[in-house]
Formats: sequence, structure tokens, C-alpha cells
Amino acid sequence: MKRFLLTIALMLSLGASYLGAAEKEIDSKTGLIIAPGFEEVKTTCTVCHSAKFITAQRGDRQTWLSIIRWMQDTQGLWEFSPKLEDTILDYLSKNYSPEEETGRANLNSSDMPPNPYEK
Repeated sequence: MKRFLLTIALMLSLGASYLGAAEKEIDSKTGLIIAPGFEEVKTTCTVCHSAKFITAQRGDRQTWLSIIRWMQDTQGLWEFSPKLEDTILDYLSKNYSPEEETGRANLNSSDMPPNPYEK
């Protein structure tokens, strides 16, 4: 009986956690998260580069702003209106922030094999 109750409790807690985790809708063509600002990012950013450049990056608002400024200074990206820039930065910093977990955690140096090139 205890095992049965434990199983039921575990199933209920797993079900509740699944319901609590909102799945993000992903655009099938670009791979970008569909959220406020998606259309602006899609039409502005993918003119010059693949959306994979965005999905592979992580950054807070300041990091994304520095990437935009770098593209404006060195890659010929035009200057955005303040409203468009805010919309893009809001979208990127919310949906592609450093807090988003992607992949595995980095290995500790103690878990790494010895470097054969170190003396």
C-alpha cells in the first residue's frame, strides 16, 4: 500500500511539474522562439544572417546591444529607430538570455584528461 501511495504521489508531482513548464512555440522556418518581438527580429535580423546566429548566442540586454553595435560599426547594419531597437533587445534578452540552459554544464578541470601538451 505504501508503495502504491508513493507511486501515485510521484506521478502527481511529475504531472504538476510538466503542466507548470510552459513549452515555447518555435517557428518551423527560422527556429526562433515565437514571442512578442519575433516578427521584428525575423524581418530585421535574418535579412543579413541566418536565425541560427541568434539561436546559438546567449546574452543579457547589454550583450545583445554590443553585438548590434558591432554589426553597425563593422558590418554595415543600419541604425534602428529607438522603438525597433527596444523591441529587438527585449525579445533577445528575454528569449536568448544567459539563464536559458542549453546543453550540458562545463566539466570541472578535475574531470578533464591530462593535457598531453603541458609539460
